[in-house]
Amino acid sequence: MAQSVWPRLVYSAALYLLSPLIVWRTWREQVPTYSRLQRLGVRLGRLPPSPRIWLHCASVGEVRAARLLIEGLLARYPRHSLLLTTMTATGAQQAEALMSEQPASDRERVAHCFLPLDFPGAAKRFITRVNPVLAIMFETELWPNVLHVCRQQSVPVAVVNGRLSPRAFKRYQRLRLLMASALANVTWLAAKSSEDADRFQALGCHPDVTSVVGSLKFELPIQELVLEEGKRLRLQWGERPVWVAGSTRDGEEIKLLNAHQQVCKRFPGALLVMVPRHPQRFDEVASICVNSGWVLSRRSQQQAVTAHTQVYLGDTLGELAVLYAAGDVAYVGGSLVPLGGHNVLEPAALGRPVLCGPHLENFSDVAAPLLAAGALHHVATPEALASAVNAYFGSPRCAFAHGKAGREVVDTHGGALERTLDGLGRWL
Repeated sequence: MAQSVWPRLVYSAALYLLSPLIVWRTWREQVPTYSRLQRLGVRLGRLPPSPRIWLHCASVGEVRAARLLIEGLLARYPRHSLLLTTMTATGAQQAEALMSEQPASDRERVAHCFLPLDFPGAAKRFITRVNPVLAIMFETELWPNVLHVCRQQSVPVAVVNGRLSPRAFKRYQRLRLLMASALANVTWLAAKSSEDADRFQALGCHPDVTSVVGSLKFELPIQELVLEEGKRLRLQWGERPVWVAGSTRDGEEIKLLNAHQQVCKRFPGALLVMVPRHPQRFDEVASICVNSGWVLSRRSQQQAVTAHTQVYLGDTLGELAVLYAAGDVAYVGGSLVPLGGHNVLEPAALGRPVLCGPHLENFSDVAAPLLAAGALHHVATPEALASAVNAYFGSPRCAFAHGKAGREVVDTHGGALERTLDGLGRWL
C-alpha cells in the first residue's frame, strides 16, 4: 500500500473507534438555529444542495478574520454563492451574526452549516452535495478525508491566511506522514509569512503551490462605527480610567483581578472590563469575580455600570471591538497563561495601547511590528501588568502616542486581502 495512503486510513480507523465520544460531544452542542438531529445530520455529511464557493473557518476568531474575505468574494463574484462552515457552536453563532449584517442582496447568497466530522463517508457525502468550484480552508484547517475527497472530485483546495505556530508545528511533526498526505491535496497555500511557509513545506507542502501573501488579520473593517459605539458606551460609565481585558482564558481571570486590585490602589475609581474568550465560561467568570469580593455588573443582563461597579463582564458575543473602543488600555488574553495568545491587532487598529503576557506564540508574526513600534508591550506577571496599566492611566499622552503607533502599523501592513483574492481568482 502506498505510503501516502495508509496514514489517512489509520487516522480514519481512529475516528471510527472514537465515534461514540465524537457523536456525544456533537450532540451536546447548543445552537439555537439547529435542532440536535439537524446538527448531527449535517455533521455526518447530510445536507441539501449548497452554494458553490465553500469557505471553512474553525471558530469565532477565524470567522471574524475572514469577514473582509467573505465580503470581497461576494463583491467580485456576484454570480456565485458562498457556503461558510465552522466547527464550533460559537463559530456558528458568529457566522450567523456576520450573515445578518450583510446587505439584503448578499444575505441570500451566503449560507452556513457545520463542517461534517471527518469520517470518509461523511466527507464524501458533503463534497458531493456541495460540489464547490473552490474549497477555501482558513489558516490551519487541514482535514485529511475532506481534502482527499476534494482531490478525488477535482475540487481545487486553497489554504488562505495559512499559519503554523512553532508549537503547532512541533505537534504536527509527530504526524508528518498524515500531514504530508493531507497537504498533497492542496492546490494553493497562501501563507501569512515566510516562516509559516517554511513550516508547511517541512511538513510536506510542495514549494510550487506555496505563496507568501501576508496576514489577513491586518485587514480590518473601517473602525469609525465601532469607535462611535465605544464612545457612547464610555459616556455611560462616567469619568473614570478603564482598561479592557479581552479573550481571557481559564486561570487568567484570577491574575487579572489581582492586577486590578493593585491598579485600584492608585486609581480607586478604575474599571476593569473583562471579556472571556468562551461563552460557556461566562457564569464561571462571574462567580470568580463575585467570590473574590468585586462589585460586578454583567452586560448580558443589561446591568448598569454605576460608580460602585469595579468589574464589568462583557458576557455577550460580537462586541469585543466596541468594548476595546470604550477603554483607555487593552490587554489581550490567553497570554498570561501558556495558551499562545489571541489577536492583538483589533485593539491596535482602534488606537489603543496594547498589553499582553509572555505567551503570544500564535500571533508572533503580527505582534512583531507592533512591538517594534512601541504599540504593544509584554508583561510577565500581574504586578507588571498593573504597573503598565497604571503608567498609561497616569500619562494619557503616552497612551495616545502608543495607540496612534499601533493604528499606523495596521494601516501600513495591508494588502494581503487583494493578494489573496487575486490568487483565488485563478479558479473563479
